[in-house]
Amino acid sequence: MRRLVQLLCAFLLWKVGAGGTAIEAVLAVELPATGRVEVLFTPWDDAEGALIRALDEARQTIHVQAYLLTSRNIARALKAAQARGVAVAILADKAMVVNGQNSLIPELARAGIPVWLETRYNIAHNKIMLIDGASPHGAVLTGSYNYTWSAQARNAENLLILRDDPALQQKFLEHWQRHRADAEAYRVKRDSEQDIEHGH
Repeated sequence: MRRLVQLLCAFLLWKVGAGGTAIEAVLAVELPATGRVEVLFTPWDDAEGALIRALDEARQTIHVQAYLLTSRNIARALKAAQARGVAVAILADKAMVVNGQNSLIPELARAGIPVWLETRYNIAHNKIMLIDGASPHGAVLTGSYNYTWSAQARNAENLLILRDDPALQQKFLEHWQRHRADAEAYRVKRDSEQDIEHGH
């Protein structure tokens, strides 16, 4: 019976809300575990250092989903990756960029890194970096770890670095692309005032 309910849920389309917004009920996809896993816990482990080393290993692409990015060390590593020819792209929570203190997203945008702001959700709370996602030897970085000084020095956080798992990397790339399709392009004027335009 339980199996039957699961199968029905996998194909069921629910209509919710006054506007009839469609939400597809989909079962979580189970993937076989492959590759290597590194796990870090702050403040004891050097999660920022591990994250920057992973960014330094990027050769093709870096896809970022950030709730908050204020770490100058991480910002420098992203700009350095772009300078050596890595295609860097960032999705960020709009409220934390527009209203948050010390966000480095505008600085990264001024450096020529494409940035999109997520507005569909109350909070765009993903903390993900996908490095060389289309490569067999890419990496997914995720966990509670925000890209901030406090996440390393003051908070109790976790960071997972999952390497050499192409199927997992593909799922995270699809996730990033789905969010990117709903996001707004972020542009910085010469006078440093932001101009947000919808773009896909």
